[in-house]
Amino acid sequence: MTSMIKTGMLMAVLTVLFLLAGQALGGQSGMLFALVLALGMNFFAYWYSDKMALAMSRAREVNEREAPDLHQLVQFLSSRAELPKPRVYIINDHTPNAFATGRNPDHAAVAVTTGLMQLLSRDELEGVLAHEMAHIKNRDILISSIAAVMAGAISYLASMAQWAMIFGGFRGDDDDGGGNFLGGLVMMIVAPLAATLIQLAISRSREFQADATGARICGRPHSLAHALAKLEQGNRHHPMDVNPATAQMYIVNPLSGGQLAGLFATHPPIRERIDRLLSL
Repeated sequence: MTSMIKTGMLMAVLTVLFLLAGQALGGQSGMLFALVLALGMNFFAYWYSDKMALAMSRAREVNEREAPDLHQLVQFLSSRAELPKPRVYIINDHTPNAFATGRNPDHAAVAVTTGLMQLLSRDELEGVLAHEMAHIKNRDILISSIAAVMAGAISYLASMAQWAMIFGGFRGDDDDGGGNFLGGLVMMIVAPLAATLIQLAISRSREFQADATGARICGRPHSLAHALAKLEQGNRHHPMDVNPATAQMYIVNPLSGGQLAGLFATHPPIRERIDRLLSL
């Protein structure tokens, strides 16, 4: 029930932001257009956010003949977690990382990078996959996938506002409630911040919970702890080229950045996650 409430709140946030953006870009007519667009986005986000997230990550579904060991591990862990076996995807990227997506356990998918499979031992890979199974079991995957779509849509709105300002799109008729330069400027600032806040709101606590649940699923907390240490080092030295809207879906932050990026980090510190796992 809590997951459904959070999902509904995210969709409501998306609707409000689209309405504000529509008013800033085109006044009352822009707001009406934004309302229609927001309703369509809400429908799309619920039913197709997983497909969008996988597409943005350039993930490719693989069958048992292509990746027999990976499928075997996924089947084993899904049985231990008492879940239907999710679809299996591979991302052709040498940086080690993984994520899960889908609207519910019956329509779930796990995606791992080629770098993850090359770097980790079997036990460590099992720990990472158990973490992703935990996201599915805890029903984190829908809200995470919707957040990825929402963050991407909000970033797109900010881009629209920027181009509209460049080409005079905010010279609307004041009598008709047209948008203005200030509205466009505010949208450019607020939209990326709102996208970041949406991601922050769902990411930190759920990672700790998924670590703990994943440790119980695989039965070896140290396997996941060792994997996290390797993943942090791998992503620090070779950040992934991913859409920032999908960054919060991965088991470790795939993006690079300095102190400012750390301020808005979507993941808790790896050291703290490892310490909690080793204390179990």
